Amino acid sequence: MGSEAFYPEEAPCRTVRVGSFWIDEGPVTNAEFAAFVAATGYRTFAELPPDPERYPGLDPDLAVPGSAVFQRTPFPVPLDDFSQWWAFVPGADWRHPTGPGNTIGDLADHPVVQIAYQDAEAYARWAGKALPTEAEWEYAARGGLDGREYAWGDELAPEGAVLANYWQGLFPCATTKPGGAFRTSAVGSFPANGYRLHDMIGNVWEWTRDWYGAPSVPPRKTCCTIDNPRGATRHGSMDPGDPARTGRKVIKGGSHLCAPDYCQRYRPAARHPQAIDSPTSHIGFRCVVRG
Repeated sequence: MGSEAFYPEEAPCRTVRVGSFWIDEGPVTNAEFAAFVAATGYRTFAELPPDPERYPGLDPDLAVPGSAVFQRTPFPVPLDDFSQWWAFVPGADWRHPTGPGNTIGDLADHPVVQIAYQDAEAYARWAGKALPTEAEWEYAARGGLDGREYAWGDELAPEGAVLANYWQGLFPCATTKPGGAFRTSAVGSFPANGYRLHDMIGNVWEWTRDWYGAPSVPPRKTCCTIDNPRGATRHGSMDPGDPARTGRKVIKGGSHLCAPDYCQRYRPAARHPQAIDSPTSHIGFRCVVRG
């Protein structure tokens, strides 16, 4: 588990053992999430107005239902300021991934997005499943290729083959994909990994159940194997600069917005902290059943 070739939060490489589990072949789709909502009447986090008491200093104009949406820029911009391409859009939710003018009518087989952590957990409970741990997710993503940087080997595009939905072109302004596409793709559009799992890499980031923190390692430098590692505590996962003191979970796999020139996290070892109350247009999930 882990990598020492890309980002420091992925290191060190370590040997991990997980218990047996089954994992969904692909991320939960819009059609599957719609069935859950139809059966339960569930309303997602993005469909509810935020409580101003929960968020000190919240702009009253933003105290409305909505979510974060990626917006392609018209020209190259500095890559150290994500506010150039992310915006809070009132009315954006799982039915309207990029805002009120957009629906999922022709996206039934695409991954559901605009899902907060509590929404993913609610679906998993309804389905009789659970969310994977970070270690379970990474084990599944590797598809049996232990120690390789990508889910298919050590080269991003072997012989020029694009094997996952990640950004093609100059991020965040120019896409070279057919038809100018730059958002999600239908689940299963790219080859499965060695465990017959689709979209473990790219397309959408996926929630795991672990609180974000430094990777679990043995207490001293040994050859020990770590059994079923878990993440940090909720308190330990918090960003010290966040006035709301919101816990952050580990998300895995990268998304359609990861690019060779920005966020090279389209890899099994890649990991990122995400506030549990922050759904976006590039985060989804899949579930597990443990043995």
